[in-house]
Amino acid sequence: MIDRLLSPLRSAWESLLERLIFLPPFPESIDTLALFSLLLVVGLLIGEWLHAHAGWPKVIGYVLAGTVFGPALLGWISIEALAQARPMADAALGLLMMEVGRRLDLSWLVRNPELLRSTLSDIVLSFALIFSFALLLVGLSPAWAAATAAVTMASAPAVVLLTIEESKAQGQVTERIILHTALGSAASFIAFAIVLGIIHAEHSEDWLNALAHPLWVAIGALLIAWGAAQLALLIARLLPKRSLAQVFVLVASALLAVGIARMLAVPVFLTLFLMGILLAVRDKHQTLRYTQLPEGHWLLAIILFVIVGASLPWQDFTWLTGLQALGLLVVRAIAKIGALAWSGGSLPLPKRILVGVGIQPLSATAVFMAYEIASLYPEIGRSALALPLFAAAIMELAGPALCRLALRKSGETETAAATQGGIA
Repeated sequence: MIDRLLSPLRSAWESLLERLIFLPPFPESIDTLALFSLLLVVGLLIGEWLHAHAGWPKVIGYVLAGTVFGPALLGWISIEALAQARPMADAALGLLMMEVGRRLDLSWLVRNPELLRSTLSDIVLSFALIFSFALLLVGLSPAWAAATAAVTMASAPAVVLLTIEESKAQGQVTERIILHTALGSAASFIAFAIVLGIIHAEHSEDWLNALAHPLWVAIGALLIAWGAAQLALLIARLLPKRSLAQVFVLVASALLAVGIARMLAVPVFLTLFLMGILLAVRDKHQTLRYTQLPEGHWLLAIILFVIVGASLPWQDFTWLTGLQALGLLVVRAIAKIGALAWSGGSLPLPKRILVGVGIQPLSATAVFMAYEIASLYPEIGRSALALPLFAAAIMELAGPALCRLALRKSGETETAAATQGGIA
């Protein structure tokens, strides 16, 4: 039908080509950048509509737009377009991960043994139960069960951060959700590096891969992060505090780290998370302590979650995998809520349970980690990691709502935030 509608236009265009030699051939498809830009606008509108009329977190709308228009459904975003858009997604996730790293307050953890106890309980119990589920009930090999646990054990830092900012939440529950998310991510990244070696040990013919790859990832990410953080602090000291110039230096240094990490095949999410931690720890003069990303970082969320939504492999969905993914999420929820409830401390039990609910999101970081591991041995990895990918796909929609629910039940959100329009 579309061809029939375009036929007169194509004929007129071709007749003009005979006289106007500067015209290009009649475009048979929409330019990738133009199409992707339109889809970002659609994602924005869906997110805003759901937020205004249903009270849903905007992130859900962004993911839905990517899912509907991605390769799994309508196919408007092709696999090639996704590959071209990956640098933008890496930059968006990297900047958000840097913010999570900058918010990690290790001194608070040292001063409060109960926080250390609850954090360790969450990390250990989440990994152990997910690993056992994947190994014993799903039947994955020990290496791929460990990979599944490493990918899904932590919460989604970008989703948690954006949901908290959208809800304008402040208080003990909010701060503990941020702390548990950041520390869980750090533990997940350590497990991720170790799992790389385990996967190579199971499948590679050269044992050197099992030793060298984890070291390359860990040391490479740390060195790139240290260099970018030092550069940002060195230049920022010469500029007025909280100035636009400092914001520019911070963003430019982060993007430099993203580019170098991509060149050296080092995970961007790990590199920028470490950069954020180093910026917080090494900023003795508080040069960048109060320099925040502009409100436009919500635009990064639109880019990131539209791409993540389009990357989810719904075309490979089976009812068995779906049920297994639901089972994994139930086990994961039991681990996190149980760990927070059991750990005790000064925070009342109902609020500890709300913290456990608030750290349920599983999203972009898990998807990127799964694809990083699966790319090592594509013929095996894609099917072996279908379980965490579908778990992430389900939590792309449920996770932000659960985090929002926990924040509201805690009484730490602003009432006005539910009806606020705009991107912020």
